[in-house]
Amino acid sequence: MNPALVVLAAGMGSRYGGLKQIDPVGPHSEIILDYSIYDAVRAGFDKVVFVIRHDIEAAFREAIGSKWEKRIHVEYAFQELNAVPQNFAVPEGRVKPWGTGHALLCAADHITGPFAAINADDFYGRSGFELLGRALTQNQNPNRHFMVGYPLRNTLSKFGTVSRGVCSANGDGTLHEVIERTKIEPDGNGAKAFAEDGTELKFTGDEIVSMNFWGFMPSIMEQLAPKFRCFLEKRGKELKSEFYLPASVAETIQEGTSTVGILESCDSWLGVTYREDKPRVQEGILKLTQSGVYPDDLFA
Repeated sequence: MNPALVVLAAGMGSRYGGLKQIDPVGPHSEIILDYSIYDAVRAGFDKVVFVIRHDIEAAFREAIGSKWEKRIHVEYAFQELNAVPQNFAVPEGRVKPWGTGHALLCAADHITGPFAAINADDFYGRSGFELLGRALTQNQNPNRHFMVGYPLRNTLSKFGTVSRGVCSANGDGTLHEVIERTKIEPDGNGAKAFAEDGTELKFTGDEIVSMNFWGFMPSIMEQLAPKFRCFLEKRGKELKSEFYLPASVAETIQEGTSTVGILESCDSWLGVTYREDKPRVQEGILKLTQSGVYPDDLFA
């Protein structure tokens, strides 16, 4: 069975102030998400599930979905604030949905086989989709999942600090844990950050970090569903708490219910953390286009 692609896009409208304001980065006004879907299609993915909100559905279908519906099977799932298990109530004053783990669970009814999950606004590169497509297609273990990681130095911004999930591996190359580090900045060929107690942390730049690029077997839905219920029992009355996907996957590893193989991409991750990052993203995509990695016009 060919894998599917799940795109976590429910936050796009709020982050960008409306879909119409998503900045083009390609030579023919392509956006970052267009390149991710293009890479997935040529890596053998045969379906894309967009996880969005109902209030951006019409704009999303027009601006993004319509471009892909003739090229790959497209489905829509909806992440809404009230999409919670029975016997749970949304606290008064809560505005945002429940985070990336919740977004993934909202796509459960659309998943019948292996699939990848990505953020809508990150450029991951061709090699990651190729690695993940092969791994998911060949995998025979229903509880073995995958994560595409990037060397830390390939994910930094020279315009400010970033937060990254720094990974450590077991001896067999599977993921041991992901530690969220904040305020990471370039430092020579490496990087540095500061712990909560003020201690300076040094990084070589070779450390593998998670950019929320996952490959899952369908069992992940059954593994995450009870964790979401536990989250709601403990923190469901908070107005801003979120059920994060990386932390939830890490719990399944610690409990021994799943393993996560680490696939290291040789590409540079590209994203617009700061407004000043956009020219770098455009330049990076232009170079890839000129070298033949992408056609000049993705939709020609």
